[in-house]
Amino acid sequence: MEHWNAFRDNHLNINPTGSGRLNGLTFAVKDVFALKNYVSSAGNPDWLRTHDPAKQNAAVIDLLLDQGAYLKGTTHTDELMYSLNGENFHYGTPINPRSQNLIPGGSSSGSAVAVAAGLVDFAIGTDTGGSVRIPSSYCGLFGIRPTYGLVNMDGVIPLAKSFDTVGWMTRNPEHLLEVGEILIDQKGNPDDFVTLYFEKEAWSFVDEDTKECLSQPVLILQDYFNNCESLNISVNGLSDWSDLFRFIQGIEIWKEHGTWIEEVKPAFGPGISERFEWASKLNPDELASLNMTKEKIKRNLFELLNTNGLLVIPSAPGEAPLRQLSTGEMEKYRTKTMQLTCIAGLSGFPQVTIPLMKRSGIPIGLSFIAGPNQDLKLLKWIQRFTAILKENNVEIAN
Repeated sequence: MEHWNAFRDNHLNINPTGSGRLNGLTFAVKDVFALKNYVSSAGNPDWLRTHDPAKQNAAVIDLLLDQGAYLKGTTHTDELMYSLNGENFHYGTPINPRSQNLIPGGSSSGSAVAVAAGLVDFAIGTDTGGSVRIPSSYCGLFGIRPTYGLVNMDGVIPLAKSFDTVGWMTRNPEHLLEVGEILIDQKGNPDDFVTLYFEKEAWSFVDEDTKECLSQPVLILQDYFNNCESLNISVNGLSDWSDLFRFIQGIEIWKEHGTWIEEVKPAFGPGISERFEWASKLNPDELASLNMTKEKIKRNLFELLNTNGLLVIPSAPGEAPLRQLSTGEMEKYRTKTMQLTCIAGLSGFPQVTIPLMKRSGIPIGLSFIAGPNQDLKLLKWIQRFTAILKENNVEIAN
């Protein structure tokens, strides 16, 4: 188990408190969720040193335990969740079970590795800027970022509160749905998805190997839906959306953690340190104007998707990058990646990624974004579509 470096504490085992849908399933939790009498590290030793044990569990932990799930430990995360890489300067990098030369993705890195390595049935993480979706893509997992505000965040260390969500990862769509039916309080929508939209610019980001891998599922989708359309959802390009996301996120992050950083002067690793330094220089007076633009994007995307449309994008520009690339190289890749992840981030709409396999045996994710509060319908649709892919001999990572 230690070979994968997935766990911060794999001895922290908590038995179920009830019986239900998740009987017999095991799970791990990102080290940012409150667990009674336990101190979460948020991926940084100085955070661990300066915070007290939790007085009670995070709300989602109690929901899972009450339904029969067994908690098998806490998992590593990037420092204060402010990265998409999974390389932690203090605690090391969890090993990607799909290829040990590649990063696992972050910030829910340990959670993804624990599931991909078969150490647990599912894992809980957080997703602010892509921190469940990207490690799911890199490690070959099903993963969901739910509608913003839909899953209870009580007892979770925040990063940027207007973007933070609880997400989860599994090796199959059945468990993804089962966990969703526990964590999401949502009435079913009987209408099916009828229109499929391919975001042109998003598809221009992917490398040729990735396009080849995703081409067969795309053809199957086009046969499945009578109504398919290719379009650009951003007038000025997704780089503008990504910048908007980054600035709002950065202002909120500094508002949340700036005082602690100035008082404690924590040691941050490369990349993380520069990111917090950049956030500290942003003008909080610009937040209201930035949020107005964000709300316009949300309204426009809702007009497109409503309750029966799906936006299809690659989950990441390509397979997971190599470990130990330079900070500059990783920042370039992060910038391109966030042009994909910012769509669900800014809109607050649910996104699910499914794990496809390239000829090389390396996974890559294909993502579907639905309108707000269509989460359970989306999860059920993902289950059906995965079965169709398998019937057509498309290789799904498992």
